[in-house]
Amino acid sequence: MAEVEGEPGSSMHGVTGKEQTFALSVASPIVPTDRTAKFDLPVDSEHKAKVFKLFSLANPHMRTFHLSWISFFTCFVSTFAAAPLVPIIRDNLNLTKQDIGNAGVASVSGSIFSRLVMGAVCDLLGPRYGCAFLIMLTAPTVFCMSFVADAGGYLAVRFMIGFSLATFVSCQYWMSTMFNSKIIGLVNGTAAGWGNMGGGATQLLMPIVFDIIGRAGATPFTAWRIAFFIPGWLHIIMGIMVLTLGQDLPDGNLGALQKKGEVAKDEFRKVLWYAITNYRTWIFVLLYGYSMGVELSTDNVIAEYFYDRFNLKLHTAGLIAATFGMANFLARPFGGFVSDRAARYFGMRGRLWTLWILQTLGGVFCIWLGRASTLPVAITAMILFSVGAQAACGATFGIIPFISRRSLGIISGLTGAGGNFGSGLTQLVFFSSSAFSTGTGLSFMGVMIVCCTLPVTLVHFPQWGSMFLPASQHVEKSTEEFYYGSEWTEEEKQKGLHQQSIKFAENSRSERGRRVASAPTPPNTTPSHV
Repeated sequence: MAEVEGEPGSSMHGVTGKEQTFALSVASPIVPTDRTAKFDLPVDSEHKAKVFKLFSLANPHMRTFHLSWISFFTCFVSTFAAAPLVPIIRDNLNLTKQDIGNAGVASVSGSIFSRLVMGAVCDLLGPRYGCAFLIMLTAPTVFCMSFVADAGGYLAVRFMIGFSLATFVSCQYWMSTMFNSKIIGLVNGTAAGWGNMGGGATQLLMPIVFDIIGRAGATPFTAWRIAFFIPGWLHIIMGIMVLTLGQDLPDGNLGALQKKGEVAKDEFRKVLWYAITNYRTWIFVLLYGYSMGVELSTDNVIAEYFYDRFNLKLHTAGLIAATFGMANFLARPFGGFVSDRAARYFGMRGRLWTLWILQTLGGVFCIWLGRASTLPVAITAMILFSVGAQAACGATFGIIPFISRRSLGIISGLTGAGGNFGSGLTQLVFFSSSAFSTGTGLSFMGVMIVCCTLPVTLVHFPQWGSMFLPASQHVEKSTEEFYYGSEWTEEEKQKGLHQQSIKFAENSRSERGRRVASAPTPPNTTPSHV
């Protein structure tokens, strides 16, 4: 990027007014376009797309988007395929409430470890291999559900299927490598939201498949087993598609680019070190545990809750429960979109406030859901809780890409694992014994959401500030280049290994916002639009 003086009007540096526009798309016009790059969509200096054209298969950006969310969607379907069929499965396998609760914990606990591993795989091998291999390796475990004979087998298989939820990490990492930071909240929110929608879709899909198989002549105890062949085959199909059609980075696959010397090959110990020593990582692990985590817990109990509390038919309870997960279609993208809009005016501080408001409201509505005494009130509270929690998830991953450039995969993995840990903890405490009714458990879970969202106030970026405090006044340390460059040693900088981080720093100056000048532009660098 060329150096220019910060005279009035320099905020539009690189914008000619003749930029290409797209129908049904969202763009980041303030970021200069690299006009030497040959891609279907306009890109920035990192070759990340500046336009999010939803109904496009433009290669590689939009093709990657669709492969990513569909593969994650498939894993959600298989992980929660048992939930709407629990009333049948529990009779077949003689499951107690504790067995069902433990299996629910197991289904989300498996991916705590796999999400940690997936983060490292994305950083070192690329998201394409990570996503494709995991989704195909977990396909046999989905088929194994058809042969479960007792409570122990049921718990073990649900635990192993849950490993597939680590595709969430590859999904979010992939989007962060393909799309510019000005629109990353919306892109991440849409990809993850549409993937999470599988938790709602399976509430509809599995009872319908079960009913069709039953009408074909199978007994109920046989029909639910046959139904699991559908998500199993979906795993195999999507794994092959990701492997053959996917691409790690805008310029090619990670391994090939490393061989050409175009992308530096990093060391795992250093990537891990900069992830775990950044205190912001651990705050977002906790925050995500009580946005995504509570969503996963609710996916496991909501159908049974409506079935038992309001004496509904299995199909009706599944239909109502499906609306909780299906709200991801709009709710999570909405959270990412609001985060991006807030950043446009108020910078990173706007993103942090957005996250706190959305997640706290989700907790309040969760308390209301647990205390609802009539079906209409319960449905209303459930939908509002769903929107709050899922929008908070989208807002969370509107911030995650800015915590670290070098350790993005590890931090995404830790945050994703935090979601599963939070889910396992809440299910273990509130839904795995007879100490609490499901309604009481939901109310207590809401209280935990409100309390565990407060640490977002402690997140401070020296170049952008925090919810209540402005950016650092130190001329050098308050720059994006200093923040992202500090993840590299002087020796590594001399070798030029930090160049991708510097490009990201330049493109992330939009996080200063328009109304809040949260950091001065350092001398001898390209000015931002502040």
